[in-house]
Amino acid sequence: MLNQQLRDEIMLLHAQVCGALADPSRILILYSIAEQPRSVGELVKMLDLSQPTVSRHLQNLRDRRLVVASREGQNVFYSLADPRVIQALDLLRAVLADN
Repeated sequence: MLNQQLRDEIMLLHAQVCGALADPSRILILYSIAEQPRSVGELVKMLDLSQPTVSRHLQNLRDRRLVVASREGQNVFYSLADPRVIQALDLLRAVLADN
């Protein structure tokens, strides 16, 4: 039987990370801001998504603490809260490629 701590961690992982990664656009946003911090406008152009869509996805990622925002004048730039999320995504992509 699995111990309770592992069960609790899995529940938190599912709630925080899996939900955030459920939409491919959010994964693309994570990869885009992994390169460098980006504004909503930059992400709109890069990903060919509408501004409201990008903003909604960023809010979802912020709520789950995967991205952070920093203001520079009138602009807000988004970056990864922890770069290891990209390492995890790369590992999942490698598993998929191997299968």
